[in-house]
Parts: sequence; C-alpha cells; structure tokens
Amino acid sequence: MHITPERVRDEHAWVRERSPVVVPVINDTRERLGRLFETDVDSVTPEAYRREVDAVFADGEVAVNVAGCVAVLRDLDVAGDYPGFVVDEVLGRELAATVAGGRPLSLLAQATFHLVDVRVTEDATADAAGAAGADDLDAALAAGFQTRLPGWEWREEESPFAVAADGDA
Repeated sequence: MHITPERVRDEHAWVRERSPVVVPVINDTRERLGRLFETDVDSVTPEAYRREVDAVFADGEVAVNVAGCVAVLRDLDVAGDYPGFVVDEVLGRELAATVAGGRPLSLLAQATFHLVDVRVTEDATADAAGAAGADDLDAALAAGFQTRLPGWEWREEESPFAVAADGDA
C-alpha cells in the first residue's frame, strides 16, 4: 500500500460519503450511552459529521494516519474471519482514538469502539462488503466521531478540576 496526498484525498471523500451509514450508528450509540449514563446527548446531523470529517482531514499528520487505517480496514479480509479478529479490532480501536483526538477523548473513543462494534455487523457499501474489517471501520468512525463531536453536557461545561493560573510563578 502506498499512501499519497491523492490517496488521503480519496479516503477523505470516502469517509465523508459514509454519513448515511455512520451518522445513524453515532446517534444510536449516543442514545444508548445516554440511557446508560442517565443523560441527554444531542444527536448528530449528516452536515455536522461531514464538517468534522473535514476538520480531521485538515490536519495533515492526522489525515495521513486516518487515511492509512481506513484504507487497510476497507481492504482487510482474513480467510474464516476469526483468525483476523485481533488485527481488525486493533486497527478499529486505533482509528477511533485517532479521530477523537488526544487524551482523554482517545481513550473514550477506544472504549466506545467496542460498544459500537458489537452492534455493527455489516457494511452498507458494495466496495467494502465482505471484508472482515468493514464492520470495524464503520464502528471506528462512529465511535471516534461521536466522541469528538459536541453534544455531551459534561464537555460543554467548564471542568471543576481546572486550576486557574494566578499569574505567580
């Protein structure tokens, strides 16, 4: 595999066009997590998803890594699937973390990936259908973007743990 700027642009377009598949998974995940944590979580629109895809791919260092993971998962298949379970899980978890951003969001996205992955069982597009990594790719995109996007009350408020600088050294 060779990752070029053109390949990154192609993967950006592909991820952006996944909104009909990924956005419903994001919203289902937010609804489930909201019930678990007894909170309301805003849903995500296709437009918000696409804007955030653009933001992720606007950072070249992040874009090349996201594009690489997406490309591998789109093509990854293992005879009998189960022996490949570890590699597609690892790649999916890392893709979710990369999309979400630095800690603590990356860790939340990795945890969310496993919650999402058990519910995503098939890919909706013909170009990745049948690949072992296809469901992990959709789960990773949903977990990463649902973590990254606004809508969680705890993320909208200032943290009570922030220490204000008083100007003294």
